[in-house]
Amino acid sequence: MTKVALVFKCSLLLMTCCFLVSTMETSVQDKADAGISVTTLSPPEGNTTFLDGTTWCVALAGVSQIDLQNALDWACGLGMSDCGAIQEGGKCYEPDTLLSHASYAFNNYYQQNGNSDIACNFGGTATLTKNNPSYGKCLYAAPGSDRSATPPLSKHKSSFLWWEIVGILLLLYKGS
Repeated sequence: MTKVALVFKCSLLLMTCCFLVSTMETSVQDKADAGISVTTLSPPEGNTTFLDGTTWCVALAGVSQIDLQNALDWACGLGMSDCGAIQEGGKCYEPDTLLSHASYAFNNYYQQNGNSDIACNFGGTATLTKNNPSYGKCLYAAPGSDRSATPPLSKHKSSFLWWEIVGILLLLYKGS
C-alpha cells in the first residue's frame, strides 16, 4: 500500500469518525432541546407570581447572621444562583452588607426556580415581597426576565470540529 493510499484511508476513517461524533452531538443536543419545558398559561402549583402579582424573594432582617451567611453560601454555591453582581465591583455589591447580598442571591434563586414559595425559604431566613428591591444600577430579576441570550457552546462545536478535520487532512497531505 502506497503512502498516499494510506493517508487517504486514514483521512477517510477520520472523517467518518468525526461525522459520527458530530451526528451524535447533534442528536444529544436535539434531545436536550426537546426536553426544555414550554411556558404554559396555567401557573405551576405554589406559584405566587401569577396569582398575586409580581413577587421577589428577599432576606429577612433580624435573623441570625450565621444562618443568613450559610443560606447565602448555599444559594451562590450548590443553589447555583448567579451571584456575580454581588461580587466586589459588581452592580449590586453596594451596600456591602450581608442582608443586601443575601437578598440579591435569594431572589435570583427564587426567580430561576419558578417563583415557588418553597424556593424562597432558605431555612427561614427569607420572605416574599411585592415591593421591587431593585435600586440604582442594581436590578433584581423578575418573572419572565431573560438572563442570557447567548446560545450554548455546543451549537458552535461541530463547525470547529470540521475545521480540525480540514487541518489534519492538510497536514497529512503535506507530509506525503
